[in-house]
Amino acid sequence: MSDALKHECGIALIRLLKPLEFYKEKYGTAFYGIQKMYLLMEKQHNRGQDGAGFASIKLDVEPGERYISRVRSNHAQPIQDVFAQINDRINEEMAAHPEYADDVALQKHKIPYLGELFLGHVRYGTFGKNSIESVHPFLRQNNWMHRNLILAGNFNMTNVKELFQSLVELGQHPKEMADTVTVMEKIGHFLDDEVTDLYQECKNEGLTKREASPVIAERLDVAKILTRASKNLDGGYAMAGLLGHGDSFVFRDPAGIRPAYFYQDDEIVVVASERPVIQTVFNVPFDKVQEIEPGNALIIKKNGTISMKEILPPTVKKACSFERIYFSRGSDAEIYQERKTLGRLILPAVLKSIDQDTDNTVFSYIPNTAETSFYGLVEAAQDFLNQRKNNYILQNRNTLTKESLQELLSVKIRTEKVAIKDAKLRTFITEDSSRDDLVAHVYDVTYGVIKPTDNLVIIDDSIVRGTTLKMSIIKMMDRLNPKRIVVVSSAPQIRYPDCYGIDMAKLEGLVAFKAALELLKERNLYHIVDEVYAKCKAQENFKDSEVVNYVTAIYAPFQPQEVSDKIAEMLSSPEIKAEVKIIFQTVEDLHVACPKNLGDWYFTGDYPTPGGNRVVNRAFMNFYEGKDARAY
Repeated sequence: MSDALKHECGIALIRLLKPLEFYKEKYGTAFYGIQKMYLLMEKQHNRGQDGAGFASIKLDVEPGERYISRVRSNHAQPIQDVFAQINDRINEEMAAHPEYADDVALQKHKIPYLGELFLGHVRYGTFGKNSIESVHPFLRQNNWMHRNLILAGNFNMTNVKELFQSLVELGQHPKEMADTVTVMEKIGHFLDDEVTDLYQECKNEGLTKREASPVIAERLDVAKILTRASKNLDGGYAMAGLLGHGDSFVFRDPAGIRPAYFYQDDEIVVVASERPVIQTVFNVPFDKVQEIEPGNALIIKKNGTISMKEILPPTVKKACSFERIYFSRGSDAEIYQERKTLGRLILPAVLKSIDQDTDNTVFSYIPNTAETSFYGLVEAAQDFLNQRKNNYILQNRNTLTKESLQELLSVKIRTEKVAIKDAKLRTFITEDSSRDDLVAHVYDVTYGVIKPTDNLVIIDDSIVRGTTLKMSIIKMMDRLNPKRIVVVSSAPQIRYPDCYGIDMAKLEGLVAFKAALELLKERNLYHIVDEVYAKCKAQENFKDSEVVNYVTAIYAPFQPQEVSDKIAEMLSSPEIKAEVKIIFQTVEDLHVACPKNLGDWYFTGDYPTPGGNRVVNRAFMNFYEGKDARAY
């Protein structure tokens, strides 16, 4: 993606189902779980590089022994920093106590981080400072083992203020209004309730307080706690939690917006945000890794019992399509084919833009996530060329010579790696003019492969703000002197803000929105802006379920290609010599390519939760009123 775009986050959970001695015997180390956690987190570093955290729980320890360990980092390489800290502590203990070397029981009781239950998180911060306090997992501590709660998630809530107020009404005094803290405190409240009720039940049965503790652990109903705590949640989420005594869960939102996959056998249960991560780390086939169903929680009891429980009724599944287009690792078998299909499906529009002239066209891509779509585009272009050759041969079969046939068959689709990203370049200067000059050099180009008679088709996975295209890529491509530059987005036009985890919170930052405003001005339709504002304002105090997304009216007068043409005009500049065209994927073809991930609200305004409509209207009002503020 040429525009910088952040997204949160990635989760990893491991529950070892055998005693640690088993892993020492089979795999040569009792630290098997920690090693696998490192791999799970490192393989998901694409999902977050602002911070990383790790927590572990030891099962069945004696009172007075530490059973919860946690380490977090917001350093430049946070995953490496987290595990460097863990390794340093482990090596320190092992060096000081040689007697631990072959005694797994001693290792478990004396060495921090070694346990049977692990939770990891990688983070992109969507807003706010990247302080260590913002890094997951979060910890809610209590002297009662059952009431300790560790939480990490990949989520954004649209109604944090409402959730915060509900905690206040419960008599709590939350330390901050942040979605993770708010959700954790809500779960914690009902966890406390459940433990209190179970203790009273045990007391009525004549059990002492100490005798009651393991009984509470056994009877604790995690699904019931989650059901009560999630009553008013509105957002996209996959959240993972550990309870101090050893129960754990991963809970997914009812629309399946955020992803979560799991694998289990008789040795282990593992959860991650991406399927191929589990496949690679545990060497298991595609069909053995399952998806946690929307609205469900995977619950692992301390005794090793594993169940899938419905917490909230699933709604229409609207899994985030950006996961497939950009965020998730392309090594997933389905995602790889979907990205290729995105490239194939956009070829007809590309052919139209180059007047079907593939002979005088060079195809390329903007590194790196668009590479797979590029393969699909080129394969489709090769099929088109082959069909053209076939037709020519059939029409001229009586007059073809060996030489003319050889000349015909030698024609190929021309592909080059034209754009090269300088990954180490940092736009560290704050003055706008200086930053613009640096942005213009984020990409280098390959000289000598483009002729003045050539079209240059370059595919990107999406175009959000258009800043890097305007300041860098188009200018750099123009230096190659093509007659036409065609920038292709494998995703549709991004027209609306996201509120479920992607850093696209402000309408005025979206180039499609800017283009629509320009068209409204040019065609004397700008009164629509005032009308939309009035309608949004009138809904300000409506319940979320009653709010309508009126911002769609901004785009209603125009065909998608009209908006695309205006974007091309806006992203070009007077010094550009080549003709510039911009092509976007259609929403219809996006759904053909990614049939299991139909969440498309950033393209269509069709939000999967009621809170989404409130957010988009609030974003529009912020724009209209000139407020530099987030809409949620």
